[in-house]
Amino acid sequence: MKYFVTTPIFYVNAAPHLGHVYSAVLADAAARYAALRRGRDALLSTGTDEHGQKVRQAAAAAGLPPATLCQRVSLQFRRAFEAADVQYARYVRTTDPDHAHAVQHFWRLLDSRGYIQKGSYTGWYSVPDESFLTPSQVTEEVRDGKKVAISSESGHVVTWAEEENYVFPMSRMRDDLRHWVRNHLDVRPAKFGRLLESWLEADLPDLSVSRPVSRLDWGVPVPGDDQQVVYVWLDALVNYLTASGYPGQLERWPPDCQVIGKDILKFHGVYWPALLLAAGLAPPRLLLCHSHWTVDGVKMSKSLGNVVSADEALRTYTADGLRYFLLREGVPHSDGNFSRKKAANLLNAELADTLGNLLGRCAAAAVADLLLQTVASLPAAVGEAYDEFCFYRGLEAVQAALRSANQFVQLKEPWVLRKQPEREAELHSCLAVAMETLRVAGILLQPVVPSLAGRLLDKLGVRPEARGWRHAERPCPEGGQLGHGSAVLFQKLR
Repeated sequence: MKYFVTTPIFYVNAAPHLGHVYSAVLADAAARYAALRRGRDALLSTGTDEHGQKVRQAAAAAGLPPATLCQRVSLQFRRAFEAADVQYARYVRTTDPDHAHAVQHFWRLLDSRGYIQKGSYTGWYSVPDESFLTPSQVTEEVRDGKKVAISSESGHVVTWAEEENYVFPMSRMRDDLRHWVRNHLDVRPAKFGRLLESWLEADLPDLSVSRPVSRLDWGVPVPGDDQQVVYVWLDALVNYLTASGYPGQLERWPPDCQVIGKDILKFHGVYWPALLLAAGLAPPRLLLCHSHWTVDGVKMSKSLGNVVSADEALRTYTADGLRYFLLREGVPHSDGNFSRKKAANLLNAELADTLGNLLGRCAAAAVADLLLQTVASLPAAVGEAYDEFCFYRGLEAVQAALRSANQFVQLKEPWVLRKQPEREAELHSCLAVAMETLRVAGILLQPVVPSLAGRLLDKLGVRPEARGWRHAERPCPEGGQLGHGSAVLFQKLR
């Protein structure tokens, strides 16, 4: 059975940045780990969210038709994820005809089950969040000398709106939703699960699920009403169904894991399960909610000019380097901090020096016919961390083993031993232990840095069919010859 993991789909109002790549790499590492450890093929979906008022405004600011902007920026996201070695199976664009068909089918299903009601909606509205807010979610603040209403959750300015549209009765779903979240939904890290529980204790106002064409014409038309378009968040959430083949035969449902940023937890932990339950479909069972990235301790912002673009980061650090940094430093329960100095120091120390030096020392001696011992506890420790999506903990364990092996090689000095024939057995033992550490580390690093790990295992002469997780859990059964290729795994950053 395939392991179905999803990323959020990303707004095309701006080019991809560091945070977008983190979401995609986190999902990709989870998919690769499921394949490596459990033998499950992956169905990884990602894509772009191309409707709504934000996209319409971004297109106008760029002097482009919305469709042109969407095509251009969506291609940037696709190229960034491919450059980051993200192996997605499905890339969903909300402007795709099959997605529009899925959205309208889902709408008709909700309508047929009595969950779509025509009404009027009055309240505060945030364009950046594409969301109506309750009075308790709005506060006042003085900006540029003027008092403005803002969202207390996102900090975005809100405006008062009154309009005719369709609503989804959240109040009818409250009991079913609470039961699902409390008994069937796993939210990680746990702090975000507690936050979700607190939202369910409060009142759940009905959800506006359409917008009048007179205010917004860039979206999926509401079936049977050409004066309304489907609310962008309902449109966007259906992308996960589209990726699975909805409304036809579903390839896999529900997703095994949905990777999301903390700012969209409410949409995925409250509204999405409610909509699915109303439609008679199973909600996802696991939400992996990650925090954000700051740059030199400051929130990324176009106005501050400190946004780290995906292109820049990938050019500077390579796919392996950026993946390693994001998963080594990214701690899901709190915001990660990026700095160019920090990234260079970490990658130089751990990939170029600790990992690379150990391979270089062994490869320089040109002996690889004895692989005697294994790092016995490493697969279990790393597996436990990866199971919890705490890739940083697994990488810490791998690095600790590599540092110990480097210290062992430094103590034994095989470059000296190889000049002393009478100490040949000691030389072989030294190299066998060091290279077995590299073999096991290479297998365990495959979900995080697939290209680098592949080159390492190639250099060690590890056959492709001997790179599964189970092979790391037992000693290598036979000696081998060093493979071809450079012993330099990661070029030091200047």
